[in-house]
Amino acid sequence: MPIAPLVVFRLFFGALLLFSTVRFAWNGWIDMCYISPSYFFPLFDWQWIKPLSANGMYIVFIGLGISSFCICIGLLYRINTILFFLLFTYTELIDKTYYLNHYYLVCLLSFWMMLVNAHHHFSIDSLLFPKIKRKSVPQWQIVIFKLQLSIVYFFAGLGKVNPDWLFHAEPMRTWLPSKYQLPLLGKIVQYKTTAFLFSWMGCLYDLSIWFFLLLKKTRKLAYLAVIVFHVLTSILFPQIGMFPYIMMVCTVIFFATEWHEKVLSTIQKYYSKVFKKVTKVSTSSLGLPEDIKLTLKLKLISLGLGLYVLLQLYLPFRYLYYPGNLLWHEQGFRFSWRVMLIEKVGITYITLKDPKTGIKKNVEQCNYLSKYQQRMMSTQADMILQFVHSIGDEFKKEKGYAPEIYVQSTLALNGHKRREFIDKEINLYPLKDGYKNRNWVIPFEQKN
Repeated sequence: MPIAPLVVFRLFFGALLLFSTVRFAWNGWIDMCYISPSYFFPLFDWQWIKPLSANGMYIVFIGLGISSFCICIGLLYRINTILFFLLFTYTELIDKTYYLNHYYLVCLLSFWMMLVNAHHHFSIDSLLFPKIKRKSVPQWQIVIFKLQLSIVYFFAGLGKVNPDWLFHAEPMRTWLPSKYQLPLLGKIVQYKTTAFLFSWMGCLYDLSIWFFLLLKKTRKLAYLAVIVFHVLTSILFPQIGMFPYIMMVCTVIFFATEWHEKVLSTIQKYYSKVFKKVTKVSTSSLGLPEDIKLTLKLKLISLGLGLYVLLQLYLPFRYLYYPGNLLWHEQGFRFSWRVMLIEKVGITYITLKDPKTGIKKNVEQCNYLSKYQQRMMSTQADMILQFVHSIGDEFKKEKGYAPEIYVQSTLALNGHKRREFIDKEINLYPLKDGYKNRNWVIPFEQKN
């Protein structure tokens, strides 16, 4: 398959990664997320995953910036894709407080960037090492990105097929009225009808846009819809960060080879001295396919791709193992592409009891957690349990025996009446959070 789409994807994706890294540092988020807090919530409760020193974390982000730039220009591509994937994944494992779907998506896309040959054309590497120049790549190296983006869209739409989203327009009805200050849109978003329109259109868009991007006849109109949808989303909900821009940039992979060749030709006009040799070798026969024999390597690739796709299809459905409202208990929620479905406000009090003296004291969460960490913890049961274990371990180390820790927590979900979240009669410290149902979380009972 012609390599041009993969090369353009590398250029755009690398540039986006660089911009995102600079933006993160510019806003002071390195310090806020990884240096200032004294406590962290590891994504998989791996306590050995910890942030480095202040200087160490700045070095990590310098590494991310350099590697993303090198990915863009195709310099030492293989080394830099591996470096970016490892460093970025490490930062995401440190604290689940900041988990976002698009961070997870960047991890997956950068993983595949390590494995594809996006540097075999229009790159510094192809100038330095002429032997790697290629006219085409195996078809899977382009298809995997289309497939991954299609999965994201489809499951984002499927997640919206729920009563809150479709029949109550929540959380849109809660969010949109606060946008009254926006010019033009401010008055429109105040109406209840607008919330329902946005909810239904968002669901239909996510469920179908990937299909229309695949079809040649509808691709241009579909991409226009991508631009309109994500620009509008970024204006109304700036808190979702880079996600709209990632989707606008990455979906160019769906375009035909001719479009990508035009992009490379346009870039060549401005940087002809740099890419002159590469262009002469590659563009003359760019569209010619290569005959590839079925080898053990291809069989292993097919097996790996198959297992990966099955995993991506499994993760969004694993919530079916757990009873109750997914949006309430969130077991099976992460890694399932459920986007903008939840508006939660929680209040959590943690009481530590000395079983020998019977003395109780309220845990001052502000001594351990930032305000944002407290807000996120109060809405997510696994984070509450992680923090309970940390407080309990601290007590046990000091006293030599285990404490009893009780949590009184209430939660409001998507405009519903506030109700109890955690069973306040259960000592949470001895409990472990695994794959079993959390019977210490009080089930959500639907009430209008």
